[in-house]
Amino acid sequence: MRSTDVVIIGAGAAGLMCALTAAGRGRKVMLIDHANKAGKKILMSGGGRCNFTNMYTEPNNFLSQNPHFCKSALARYTQWDFIEMVAKHGVPYHEKKLGQLFCDNKSSDILEMLLDECQKAGVSLHLDTSVEQIEKTDNGYSLNTTLGPIDCQSLVVATGGLSIPTLGATGFGYQIAKQFGHTLLPTRAGLVPFTITDQLKEICTELSGTSVDCLVSCNDQSFRENILFTHRGLSGPAILQISSFWNTGDTVEINLLPDLDALSWLQTQQAERPNSELKTLLGEIFTKKMANLLAEHWFESKPMKQYTPGELALVAEKLASWKVVPAGTEGYRTAEVTLGGVDTREVSSKTMESLKSPGLYFVGEVLDVSGHLGGFNFQWAWASGYAAAQYV
Repeated sequence: MRSTDVVIIGAGAAGLMCALTAAGRGRKVMLIDHANKAGKKILMSGGGRCNFTNMYTEPNNFLSQNPHFCKSALARYTQWDFIEMVAKHGVPYHEKKLGQLFCDNKSSDILEMLLDECQKAGVSLHLDTSVEQIEKTDNGYSLNTTLGPIDCQSLVVATGGLSIPTLGATGFGYQIAKQFGHTLLPTRAGLVPFTITDQLKEICTELSGTSVDCLVSCNDQSFRENILFTHRGLSGPAILQISSFWNTGDTVEINLLPDLDALSWLQTQQAERPNSELKTLLGEIFTKKMANLLAEHWFESKPMKQYTPGELALVAEKLASWKVVPAGTEGYRTAEVTLGGVDTREVSSKTMESLKSPGLYFVGEVLDVSGHLGGFNFQWAWASGYAAAQYV
């Protein structure tokens, strides 16, 4: 029988942070993962460059049914604390846009930094290790694993959500939560592309690879960033952001001219360039291909002087408020995050400890806390992992 102070299940961002911090406090820590490699999601994130935090992290960048829960952890381990660790390890990084920090080189720089800190602190890391059974004991928890039985005082669940099963995501953390009496809030894919199946699919397929700066809105939320047309529907940062607020059947509104008042722009063009065709004018804003397609599918393209005020108003409305009802999303296969999860009302916001089963902790994505796109989910992993590590 192996015995240790802390067992952490899941060697992703939150698990690694919790392990290195707890071991740094002198706790004897075992970090186990069923995968053959630690931090797989870290490695593939940000297109292989890891968007490891965001300079503008605030509680309002997170979604949860209990919106105050994330505040305490985020305040005690901030983006600046993580940036300090990155700087200490000499990892070169840059701001891409909107406070998003990326590695100059590759994501493995961040993973190697965390593994190096774990090793220095004396964390015992075991990969290819599955947990078969967990039981509560008088002084902690007893685990049956493929390594054999392990006893620990504190058990940390850092198993992540259901996003990207090809990287090893499973619902195991939710099973543990359920076993110890926790409520699970319904889970669904977040930060995920939309699929389109109606007549709009043709436009999406034709424009596949085209990216446009837009203002995208749904359910009183709006994001200004690029959208990307794909063979399956719509993607790009603005779409991923709004997908977390979208429910089946909802209409998504897209303003293709976010910097212009569409109607007054059209009226000005009509006055100043009456002989120019609509598609020619649109071609000065969008790609020629997109301008032609929109003009062909949505409007009858003709010289500006031929449009009546009513027709011009309809063109303006379509450009400023294009209404799309997605068929669905691409699901967990490509989702960057899982919405829902362990109900945070049954977890201490200070310690991340279960209010149902003492000595059991939940960190990272397994909890009902999901960040916006742009490094916020990693910051939640660092902050929640750090918070639990102070108490395990």
